[in-house]
Amino acid sequence: MRIATWNVNSITARLPRLLAWLESSGTDVLCVQETKCTAEQFPAAELRELGYESAVHADGRWNGVALVSRVGLDAVVKGLPGGPEYDGVQEPRAVSATCGPVRLWSVYVPNGREVDHPHYAYKLQWLDALRAAVAEDAAGSLPFAVLGDYNIAPADDDVWDRSVFEGSTHVTEPERAALAGLRQTGLVDVVPRPLKYDHPYTYWDYRQLAFPKNRGMRIDLVYGNQPFAAAVKDGYVDREERKGKGASDHAPVVVDLEV
Repeated sequence: MRIATWNVNSITARLPRLLAWLESSGTDVLCVQETKCTAEQFPAAELRELGYESAVHADGRWNGVALVSRVGLDAVVKGLPGGPEYDGVQEPRAVSATCGPVRLWSVYVPNGREVDHPHYAYKLQWLDALRAAVAEDAAGSLPFAVLGDYNIAPADDDVWDRSVFEGSTHVTEPERAALAGLRQTGLVDVVPRPLKYDHPYTYWDYRQLAFPKNRGMRIDLVYGNQPFAAAVKDGYVDREERKGKGASDHAPVVVDLEV
């Protein structure tokens, strides 16, 4: 079984690449983030033509998540149970479902913006709610994983130059402590292999030639419980999909399971 996660940075803008990638990669379930569309605008019909069902949680703004599966979508939950609001709204940043033999979440963790910004406090609250919401499944016997854009680099070597990020979000101790809290529920970081260079970065800024210079970050993560991690046979960052015109600033992270 092949599972992937990809922040597409607008599914409308990325649709031709997405459809071609699904066909070529043989992915069974794709966790999508940053759809930037309403649920009605989501390309469910185009995906259905390829044999994929869709579970979408989106409101048309800059977030939005989905699960796209050709092995079933059961017990779908849209939203983060107990999640906080921002500006009076519970943003569409999480969707979960049972896909064949595994249960999966697609999550788009708030960015945080700046350390002294209210969005940073919201980010930490959101991660705390995520930890509480996944705890039971994380400790269970069914293969279970939370995949997506976490907007956190777990360690200093997950960014191209730690000094550049001094005082910025994505690398602070409270954010990393929140990831540690997730791991304490029984989840482990399933680290993919890079297809080039030494470290599996998943995101490169569009500016300042960050991608050709490999000035990246590993912020798209796969956190799986022990049954999930035990089933993993391979994992990699599909760096090729970050290349060329019309690419997202994130690359897909692919995990192969034997279940």
